Order: sequence, then structure tokens, then C-alpha cells
Amino acid sequence: MQFPRINLGIDDQRVITGALRIFDLLIVAATGYVAYGIYHGFSTHMPVHYPIAIGLGALLTANFMHFGNLYHFVDLQKPAAQLGSLTACWGAVIVALVLVAYFGKVSNNFSRAWATYWFIASYISLSCMRLFAFVLIKRLREKGQLTYNVVIVGAGELGERLVQHLDNRKGSGVKILGVFDDRKTRVPKVIGSYQTKGTIEDLLLFVRNQRVDQIAIALPWAAEKRLDEIFRQLHTVAADVTLCPENAAFEIPNLGFDNIAGIPMLTVFKPPLAGWNRILKGIEDRLFGLIILLIIWPILLAVTIAIKLDSSGPALFRQKRYGFNNNEITVLKFRSMYWQPDTSTKTIKQAQQEDPRVTRVGRFIRRTSLDELPQIINVLRGEMSLVGPRPHAIAHNEEYAQIIDEYLIRHKVKPGITGWAQVNGLRGETVNPDQMRERVRHDLYYIENWSLGLDLKILFLTLFTGFLNENAY
Repeated sequence: MQFPRINLGIDDQRVITGALRIFDLLIVAATGYVAYGIYHGFSTHMPVHYPIAIGLGALLTANFMHFGNLYHFVDLQKPAAQLGSLTACWGAVIVALVLVAYFGKVSNNFSRAWATYWFIASYISLSCMRLFAFVLIKRLREKGQLTYNVVIVGAGELGERLVQHLDNRKGSGVKILGVFDDRKTRVPKVIGSYQTKGTIEDLLLFVRNQRVDQIAIALPWAAEKRLDEIFRQLHTVAADVTLCPENAAFEIPNLGFDNIAGIPMLTVFKPPLAGWNRILKGIEDRLFGLIILLIIWPILLAVTIAIKLDSSGPALFRQKRYGFNNNEITVLKFRSMYWQPDTSTKTIKQAQQEDPRVTRVGRFIRRTSLDELPQIINVLRGEMSLVGPRPHAIAHNEEYAQIIDEYLIRHKVKPGITGWAQVNGLRGETVNPDQMRERVRHDLYYIENWSLGLDLKILFLTLFTGFLNENAY
């Protein structure tokens, strides 16, 4: 297969992701209609509620796949991750459609065979579209296409650091065409693996013969006269001219820009779940929390009876823990230890292997994580999330906050019943600070990389790795 020899830059990356969005919607709609025609006959009139269902499916697909990070250009080059996120998001679309039909009392109006054909055909078609996009991008990249061509002005320390930063992120599609400097003397011949090509006058000639998308000026902001002269010379160049932040920008992750009364401000820290992400996370928790409660209520009843028969005391255990923004919440668990009414002591000992405080039923429900199931009530009350950093006892929280600098960052989001650390085997007793540091590291990864697709992936993995664990005593 031959592709036309054209130069494609950053704008064309946006065209590809935008076209993919449109094709995804067309696939969902087309497979819905084709599935109806296959099952009922193409000459049969389609009742009005079928197009409504198809339209709702397309709308849900657009939203779930957007928040599942399925339209990031860099991620399109990772087919395994794309198919995993696609599976989670399409599964969420199916669950949402089934719930709407069930609670809207219209499920009997639809053919189950049609729905099955539609769901399977859409999933296969969406997967094929992702694979096609991966092959297309790979072929174009091999031909030197889809690159964002950058020229760097500044052969000093800041310019060298910018070169290293871009070289370490080859997957972003950025290509450095060369390094220039406004000085004529005392200029290094080589910056990283790139030769210094000349002065600003040389740059003006260079951009006439090369496609340059951006000229990044990597000079100290205090060099006002140099910057003013460079800006004046580059004013007529048909490319983006940007000013690279100074060294502090390389040390602070997830930077962005905001403005106060028209003045651009560099964002240092920002809540990880804000705006629409916070709303989407809340819908996910309430919707899936209710579904899970409807599924597991017989298990909750059976565990309650087993606990009452095994030992005296209440079936539920309530414990104060820190939640979102370090506010105290009361976490619910099934009681797994012998009942001790006086819990005023501040020292809380973690459960250990063969712990004599654990009951027979308690040992089973701790090993299988069934003791955590009542926290679904905390989720529905808005105190916890299905997925997030696990809440620890207040005494443990205060202890580890003193020895792990990043520990309290975990409270920037609601605590969860399961989390990224748990599905990676980091649960149970922590016998030394290094084990807790590793758990915190996974929690911070989750916070910094949150997406709907990641949440669904963790929930899926919890079914296989999150319940049974050799470290749960």
C-alpha cells in the first residue's frame, strides 16, 4: 500500500485524531443499522426507538472513549493499550445502554439478538479501525511524515536541556531540525547530537527552504535586550515562535498555563480531578456502585450471617480514616477480628500472619477481600470512590506522613475500595517504610494518569488479582 508523499505536521495529527472520532461514531451507527437489517431484513421498516438507541450508543461512545484517552495521538501508537482501553470503554457503553433500557422499562421493545449483533460488530469494527490507524501512522512515520519540526534558538545550558528533553520523548513526533544562536562568538559547535547551524540571519534563510512548525527560543528570560532583538527579527517568519520556560519548568510535572486578568500564569499544581473529570468520576462511582450493590447483596447477607454465627459482636466494623482533602470519614468493613468494645488506644497494630485476633470467618473474608465490600456504601454516600488510593487507619496515616514526603498527596482524590497499587500486588501488612513508599508511588501514578479507561482497567483486574492475595492476613 502506497501513501502520497506529502509533508504532514502537528495539524495533521489533529486531523487524524479528529477523523478517528468521526469514524468511530459512524461505525457505531452503521453497525447498529446493519445488525437490524441482518436480523429483521433490510426491507423491514425500523421502529423509531431503534435509531434513538443507536444515537444514544454513539453519544455514549464519543464521551467514554474521549475520557478513556483513546484520541491522544501518541497513544494511537500503542495498539495493546488502545485495545485494552477500547474494551473497557465499549464495555461501559454496553452497561450504560442496558441500564437505561432496564430502568426506562423499554428493554422488551428491543431484540436481544439485534443488540448482541450490534455490540459484537461494533467492537470488532472499532478494534480494526484502531489497528488500521496504528499501521497508517507507523507507515507515515517510516516515511518521515507526521512530525512536528522544531528549531531551537539558544546554544546555552537551557537550549541543551531542551534538546535532551525532546530527544527523550521521540514518541511525541517532535523532530529537531537544528540549533541556532544569536551570538557569533563563543557558541558551542554541538548541542547534544545536533550541530549549531548559525545565527538568526542563517535561521531566516533556513526557514525558507525547510518546513518549520515552531521556533523555540531557549534563552534566559532576564536577557531582555537579546530577546527583543530576536523577536524583532523573527516577526515575519511563518512559524510559531515560542519562549521556553527556564530551568524550573523541567523540574515541575504536568505544567499548564492559566491567566489572571489577561496575564499568562504558569500552573505549578492543579487538582487531578477537576471540572468534567470530577463529574465523570462521580457518575462512574454512583452508576457502577449501584450495579455492584445489586449484584453482591446476597454475598453481603451471607457474610453477615456467618460473622454473627462465628463470634459475638456487630457484623460491621467502623473506623475513622482520612478521605478527600484529609477530612475524616467513617469507613465500613465487615468485622474480621474478635470484638473489643474499647478501641480508644491510638496504637493500631496491623494484622499479621496467623494473627490471634482474627476469627475463623475473618481469616477467610480478609484473604478474599470480602471484608471490604461494605465500603460500597461509602461510595454511594460520596465519601469514597470505587477506584483510588486505599485509606489507611489514622494512626498509620500520621506515622507514614512523617517519613514519606509525598504520602499526603494521596488525599488529593477520594480513597478507593481498590486501586492501582492493589492490582499490582501491593496490599496487606507493610513491615517497613520502603514497602509503603512503593505503594505510594503506585498511588501517585494513578492520580497523575487518571482516566476513565484506567479506572475500568483496574476494576477489571481486581476481579482476577485484587481479591485473592497471599499478603492479606
